[in-house]
Amino acid sequence: MIGTAPRPAAQPGPPAAVESAMSGSTRPPPAPWPVDDVLVIGGGIAAYCAAIAAREAGAGVRLVDAAPAHLRGGNARHARNLRIAHATPSRLFPDRYPSDEFLDELCTASGGHGDAALARCLAEGSLDLPDWLAAQGVHFEEPARGTLPWSRKTAFLLGGGTAAINALAARAARLGVAIHQDTEALPLALDGPSPRRVSLRQDGRTLEARARTVCLCCGGYQANPDWLAETWGEAAPDLIVRGTPFASGAPLRALLAQGAASAGEPGACHLVAIDARSPAADGGIVTRVDGMPWGLVVDRNARRFHDEGAEISPRRYSTWGRLVARCPGQRAFLILDAEGRTRTTPSIYPAIEAETIADLAAALGLDPAVLTATVADYNRAVQQAGAGAEHTLGLAPPKSRFAQPLAAPPFAAYPMAPGITGTSHGLRVDPQARVLRTDGRTCPDLFAAGAIMAPAILGTGYLAGTGLTIGAVFGRIAGTQAARHARTGH
Repeated sequence: MIGTAPRPAAQPGPPAAVESAMSGSTRPPPAPWPVDDVLVIGGGIAAYCAAIAAREAGAGVRLVDAAPAHLRGGNARHARNLRIAHATPSRLFPDRYPSDEFLDELCTASGGHGDAALARCLAEGSLDLPDWLAAQGVHFEEPARGTLPWSRKTAFLLGGGTAAINALAARAARLGVAIHQDTEALPLALDGPSPRRVSLRQDGRTLEARARTVCLCCGGYQANPDWLAETWGEAAPDLIVRGTPFASGAPLRALLAQGAASAGEPGACHLVAIDARSPAADGGIVTRVDGMPWGLVVDRNARRFHDEGAEISPRRYSTWGRLVARCPGQRAFLILDAEGRTRTTPSIYPAIEAETIADLAAALGLDPAVLTATVADYNRAVQQAGAGAEHTLGLAPPKSRFAQPLAAPPFAAYPMAPGITGTSHGLRVDPQARVLRTDGRTCPDLFAAGAIMAPAILGTGYLAGTGLTIGAVFGRIAGTQAARHARTGH
């Protein structure tokens, strides 16, 4: 049982062997791990916040992460900011963002399908999050430095998500959390005797951990094309994973099959338009394609399919992600002229260039005659009506804003693909972060935080900066409550 002061956590080492009979290993069985108070599964911000909170509450904590140390952090490695409610201005926020406003935006983003009690927990739980994270060694960018865009609603991490994860991991280690990288948690039971027994795969062996409580912080299933294919069909392999390649969703799938309550919608996900030359996983935020309002976007048939000027807010990234996912072969191309390129955000990938539209089409593998006709039709339809108000007339689909002729060579293109950030299908939890069953009962020793339960708040929606906030707020809740259950049994 937990004492009044944190007990020393067991030193990292392999757990009790449950060697696979088919492995053929001749290595001696490793020494068994002791029974832990809290086992945290995952390696992102939710996992480390849960581990630290549980340890600060006096629990012996072990964390297992499928990723190697240099890739730890899940999607948080590529994040920049957290959405934070604050009642008064501060050094991080020169203006107010009340928790009720945050709550209203959560309701709008979820389309009314999110759990209102969880949304309120998130909004109110974010209020002291900067101070708590700072106490763990996480640093924030101050608006006065002027290196990142000022935001009334979000706090930017100094050094980005990777720096924040490294700080949290170092803090957890100093507190005595036993951390195991390259250790995958296998599907676990929704019910079971205490202590729970959780099978792990480490270094080619199947092993076992035992714990009084388990915190699931292992994300969605965006890196599992087989599961995605059940909804997306043949398009699933063409969805490029923007973040961690370790989000297989194996524990999530097993729990849903056993009667855990689900949130969100199977196959639903957050998509962003990214460069089609991006790596298969872990490309992060720098792979986004921008500049659609300053050019044209065509599909593989070299034809336009959407108004490029319709969306200019930050939502444009996800809007174009969904649009490209519906294109033939899930690919599209942003076409710009020399003038349009001066207005776009620089890309880490070089533009594909040509002196004529026909030559550009050939370089892209498109029909030169069709792309030439598409651009010519657009140029003829452009109506000049003042800065920012330029539009087309008689063109389908129209371009409602920023319509300028594509006439100045060299012409350039960026190939576009849908990049999947995360899935919008996960577990339902209660305000104590306990996993719920389909009949409404809780699993008293099973907790969840982060992307694996975010659909219970956001449904299939998205709200910028909320992912890290859900992980941090509910990670703290899950860790604290898991420690409490390990101590009291309630």
